[in-house]
Amino acid sequence: MRSGARIFLFLIAAAGPVLLVLLPLSGFVLNSFYSMNGSEIVRDFSAGNYVEFANNQAYVGVLWHTIWLCGRVALICLLLAYPLAWYVWQQPEAKRFPLLLVIILPLFMSYIVKLFTMRSLLAVTGLMNELLLDVGFLAKPTTAFMFNENATLLTMVAMYLPFVFLPIYLALERIPESLVQASADLGGTQATTFRHVVWPLSVPGVVSGAIFAFVLSLGDYVTPQMVGGPNGFTFGRVIFSQFGAAYNWPLGAALAVVLVIVSGAAILSAGLVSKKGKA
Repeated sequence: MRSGARIFLFLIAAAGPVLLVLLPLSGFVLNSFYSMNGSEIVRDFSAGNYVEFANNQAYVGVLWHTIWLCGRVALICLLLAYPLAWYVWQQPEAKRFPLLLVIILPLFMSYIVKLFTMRSLLAVTGLMNELLLDVGFLAKPTTAFMFNENATLLTMVAMYLPFVFLPIYLALERIPESLVQASADLGGTQATTFRHVVWPLSVPGVVSGAIFAFVLSLGDYVTPQMVGGPNGFTFGRVIFSQFGAAYNWPLGAALAVVLVIVSGAAILSAGLVSKKGKA
């Protein structure tokens, strides 16, 4: 193939990411250097929005709290997804597909449907309260399951668990059976085989799953708003409020850029860990 045709095909392939990702992101970065004068956007370049973010302890505190929340979401998802992926991987091939279908079925459901499903489980009149009332654990319905940070944490774990399961399962699926058998033939126990063969080869899947859960929950503002209530205030909700109620688009754009930087740093760190795991 001639070089001109290769360049043409490359431009076609690159058009999608450029138009759908880079240009909108560039617009966010550009708007973040503007300011507001009343209800008008002043298109004079300044770093005032970033200075306001750095000097506002409320913004910085919410960002750190959101990172802590998302880290816990990723950790809990890993603790649940890895044993589940291991169990499915150990099953005969005839049983794997039905199990996989059940686990990834939530991915085919609407995000809003899943969110309202969790609300119906955790609400005062929801299934959780009804079960606890039926077994006599509660004397009356409780609001402890809704409109708090634990509700946000539980809902995010339920929403993003399949995203963590799939990379881990695919990493386990790619491990050659001959390596596991060779470890057993050399006298290795299951624990030894796991520690020296399975775990190192599954690290890239673990890292990918963790970064999926972290980044997806980092930018989620609907879940904290729907199940967290006033106690589910995250950085995504701060950004949403700047574009909505406050109508301060430049500051909202600056906060969004900060969130992109945090996400990019997490992805780069995960990439380094993944490469180290492969080595």
